[in-house]
Amino acid sequence: MRPRRRLVQADAVSVSQGWSVRVASAADIAVWAQLRNALWPVDEVAEHEDEAREQLAAPGLHTVLAFADDGRACGFAEASLRRDYVNGTESSPVGFLEGWYVAPEWRGRGVGRALIAQVEQWTRAQGCSELASDALLENTGSHDAHTACGFEETERVVYFRKALREA
Repeated sequence: MRPRRRLVQADAVSVSQGWSVRVASAADIAVWAQLRNALWPVDEVAEHEDEAREQLAAPGLHTVLAFADDGRACGFAEASLRRDYVNGTESSPVGFLEGWYVAPEWRGRGVGRALIAQVEQWTRAQGCSELASDALLENTGSHDAHTACGFEETERVVYFRKALREA
């Protein structure tokens, strides 16, 4: 049985044995983009870098990154404030977990939970009483990770699309 790690929070930084979590900055764009690319490989790394720059400049967005003690980035969480209806919630605005990723070799060590804790702290500071998220139906690993961090499933949705041809 592994010993429990104690998180210490100070100035939006969490520190644990072997890794730390802090708010993203412009100096982190390259490593942040690599992590985003691991989660969303359909886009090029350069596109992720552009989106990271835009996020840093936009109000109502928050990103935290996890780093190993040797300086390697090992996870991230991106959150936003959503004022439109968010499925399964009862208030507005709502904090929304837009992206959450922990490198496979760092999973099971509390990194994901620490990222979520920082997002929760930011969400509360924005005056929100709820944090929402989503995951693809087949991504059961994400479902399990969300549940382990205290999220509850609220509903399942299947989206439809129909291409329209010109009349």
